[in-house]
Amino acid sequence: MKHWSLASRIVSGTLVIVLGALILLSVLVAAFTRYEVTERLDNSLQEVAERLEFVIGELDKSDHASAAPGGEVARLPGVNRRTLAYQIASTDGRLEVRSQNAPDTLFVPHLQTGFYDLSEFRVYIVPSVSGHHYILVGEPTFHRNEAVRRATLISVMPMLIFFPAIWLLVRWRVRSAMQPLTSLQQEIRSRGGANLAPIPPLELPEELVAIHSAVNLLLERLKMALSTERAFAANAAHELRNPIGALLAQVQILRGMLEHSEHEERATTIMHQARRIGRMMEKLLQLSRVTSGIALTEDRFDLVPVIRFLAQELEREKDQTIELSGVSHLMIRGDMDAAGILFRNLLENAVLHGSLRQPVRVTVTESSEVLIFNDCNPLMPEILQDMEKPFVRGTTDAEGSGLGLAIVRQISLQLQADIRITSPVPGTARGIIVSVRFPSDEATVHVRNQS
Repeated sequence: MKHWSLASRIVSGTLVIVLGALILLSVLVAAFTRYEVTERLDNSLQEVAERLEFVIGELDKSDHASAAPGGEVARLPGVNRRTLAYQIASTDGRLEVRSQNAPDTLFVPHLQTGFYDLSEFRVYIVPSVSGHHYILVGEPTFHRNEAVRRATLISVMPMLIFFPAIWLLVRWRVRSAMQPLTSLQQEIRSRGGANLAPIPPLELPEELVAIHSAVNLLLERLKMALSTERAFAANAAHELRNPIGALLAQVQILRGMLEHSEHEERATTIMHQARRIGRMMEKLLQLSRVTSGIALTEDRFDLVPVIRFLAQELEREKDQTIELSGVSHLMIRGDMDAAGILFRNLLENAVLHGSLRQPVRVTVTESSEVLIFNDCNPLMPEILQDMEKPFVRGTTDAEGSGLGLAIVRQISLQLQADIRITSPVPGTARGIIVSVRFPSDEATVHVRNQS
């Protein structure tokens, strides 16, 4: 769905109103112009009829009873299609005199005073002063329509021509008025976990001053909350790891003392549960650190050595082979510890839930993408969808807390990385492939095969 800016909405709304008003005004102006032009042209017909009275006087002095059919033709130079035509007829309907551009039959068969619209002429009929003749004056219809059209265009076209200028002026004025809001928007957009500084004073209108103050207050509270949460995570890591580690050590000693006794199994169960509590506490602390925004930094670091170190560490701990291949360097922007937590969880999941007969394969591509393959039974789409929720696990008996993918998802959002999980691996009927793609404009790669 497309989102329009506030400036675009104001400009478009204003222009719609202006355009609607101009269209309405144009219609009214066109109608008024047509009425005025028609009235003026009709007055011209009446004036011509009055000027033809002198011809009537001459006709009254002479006898035209023997005039030829169609009447006498008055021929004048310069007559064309736009010239007015006239006819003079007796009261009994006999045509006596006509102009050379008038038809040889009466414009209107019945001689009654008034205006008449014909296919080729608009005709005005009026009786002479003596009452012995009728004067018929006709104006070519196309000439009248042409005059009305030109007058209408002269009245309406300036408004239509100046509409683009109006649009540019309105757009410029609205954008100028919205500039303080744009500045405030840019300042708010630049804030995040790595930048919680208050927004500096801006030349804002009265309506935006309250928003500016509220945003600064919110940033101050958020900065305090994040600082408190990060401090809690650090203190909890220090305070909880030591007691759990001491508990596990004591349980291991107790299990050794109870070896080959009837209580050895219970001691073993307590040891496994203590280890499980330790792993769960570690994941909870990781989740706490992630939600506090530890990955929202602007540092740049090489991701490949981080992945190589984690792979070697897990190989020693889990006795599982992890093969690393692809480019030798991948520079990304973010927090190195957060990226370590992300790939530690992904590699740990691949080792715990993969097959011991097949190594876990990690490939760093030239397109700023890290691919992790592990062999296992394929997972259903609904299981893959739910696995990213906290404390949700797939159908497996392997050790785990159900927090790994939830932590991975949180960190990926902060690193602006796109994560996709596909099962089975394309082209096969087994396995899972996890793709982590970093923004290409933020990543720098050096191509060289891993040894």
